[in-house]
Amino acid sequence: MMDAIKKRYDFVLLFDVQDGNPNGDPDAGNLPRIDAETGMGLVSDVCLKRKVRNYVQLAGQEIFIKEKGVLNTLIAESHEQPEVKSKTKGDKTEAARSWMCSKYYDIRTFGAVMSTGENAGQVRGPVQITFARSVEPVVALEHSITRMAVATEAEAEKQDGGNRTMGRKYTIPYGLYLAHGFVSANLANQTGFSEKDLQLFWDALLNMFEHDRSAARGMMSTRGLYIFEHNSALGNAPAHSLFERISVSRKNPASGPARSFAEYSIDINQANLEPVSLIKKLA
Repeated sequence: MMDAIKKRYDFVLLFDVQDGNPNGDPDAGNLPRIDAETGMGLVSDVCLKRKVRNYVQLAGQEIFIKEKGVLNTLIAESHEQPEVKSKTKGDKTEAARSWMCSKYYDIRTFGAVMSTGENAGQVRGPVQITFARSVEPVVALEHSITRMAVATEAEAEKQDGGNRTMGRKYTIPYGLYLAHGFVSANLANQTGFSEKDLQLFWDALLNMFEHDRSAARGMMSTRGLYIFEHNSALGNAPAHSLFERISVSRKNPASGPARSFAEYSIDINQANLEPVSLIKKLA
């Protein structure tokens, strides 16, 4: 296991969507997630972590939560390892937990519950991400779409050969979203989350949308990644006070609904920031 990171980090992620659905709600017919009281668009932390997982898998990392995975089978594999088998009964769970952290990037990054089969314990991940919330209210549009074919012969007979299938598609014309994140050096020490893992995580946030294209999601892009690096594991300032230093506003609020990132300005207050450092990975 590589040496874990030694410093705490807090970060702000900005991304946008144009003519797409960034995160459909399965409980609402796959409509884009929206705060019903404010009209602000939402993207869940689970959605963002899925995109990170997909990217690091493309980068050659093993991941635990993957499509069509059978988790208990993967957990059972840990108990077949010599370094786990050799432990006494009371130490097997911790040995299995350590092996799983070393093997799977997403476990040592986001954590996991691994007590659903053969017990490999639970891991609280050093990297946590909030729901992303749009900077301004968004509107969800519903579009009727037509397929020039049907699925079954019975449908074709009902239409006398017309063979049309109607459907629905939901989009947001434009939305700029902001998410906050946290990286704990203390929890990283427990999972082995290393500097190399951290750099891969930043790369994933910058590039995850480039490898997640679909007609349903429209045009999604990372627009900003601002990282506050503390000089110790415990940190030098509360996260909220750092996040408040970054403000997003419309250049011309009276111009109507925004339809591009160019209509926004990003302001950063760096006064009296030391000993915290601001790293602008994308600004």
